[in-house]
Amino acid sequence: MSRFLRSSWVGICLLAAGLLMMGFGIYRGEMAVVLEKAINICMECIGIG
Repeated sequence: MSRFLRSSWVGICLLAAGLLMMGFGIYRGEMAVVLEKAINICMECIGIG
């Protein structure tokens, strides 16, 4: 049982760290930069841009 709890806590800690990093990136405005780059790549693949 303790082995399960340890592995569960590691997963929870990694999830929390990931969510914190995502929140910090959104706070800094990185989401808009990534979205703009994704739109440009898609437009180049389709041939519109």
